[in-house]
Amino acid sequence: MALSQEEIIEILKETGALQKGHFRLSSGLHSANYVQCSQLLKFPHLAEKVCTELANQFKEDNISMVVGPAIGGILVAYEVARALHVEGIFAERENGVMTLRRGFHVDKGQRVIVIEDVLTTGGSAQEVVELLQSMGAEVVAAGSIIDRTAGNTLKLKVPFKSLVKLNFETFTEDNCPMCQEGLPIVKPGSRPTKQ
Repeated sequence: MALSQEEIIEILKETGALQKGHFRLSSGLHSANYVQCSQLLKFPHLAEKVCTELANQFKEDNISMVVGPAIGGILVAYEVARALHVEGIFAERENGVMTLRRGFHVDKGQRVIVIEDVLTTGGSAQEVVELLQSMGAEVVAAGSIIDRTAGNTLKLKVPFKSLVKLNFETFTEDNCPMCQEGLPIVKPGSRPTKQ
């Protein structure tokens, strides 16, 4: 039985993945909302449910591998690959450049998808797309549980699918209402913040 966007949002709320507060995003912008998918992914039965729903978006695409960018895409790509009964690997940065390590490789002409937990600008996913294309793979599409792009996926050059679209308002530090209220700021996530 398919999960609706509302049901997925409810799961995100129940697991603490949808957070409210005062956050400094990796872009350097501030927001009163943040999505921490690791809070969803710590519950395997729920991760399986949500990622199977994401996998269903690609079941007709005849792919043979799912690739996720580290760190956020690793578990999601694994679960999507499991649901599709294909291989699942991840790309990671080495000296600031996305690469395949640990003996991972793609074959020339292999049909793959790139899977993330949350897509904000599409930058990391596009880096993985370009890496795989440079190795001769056919990147069919990209996908994520959450689309935070507000419809602006300019960095991503392949078709994109997601389960949930969220449009959180963001602010520069100069016009941030939470800063003006003196609320403490949190820098979540694993990537360095742009200044």
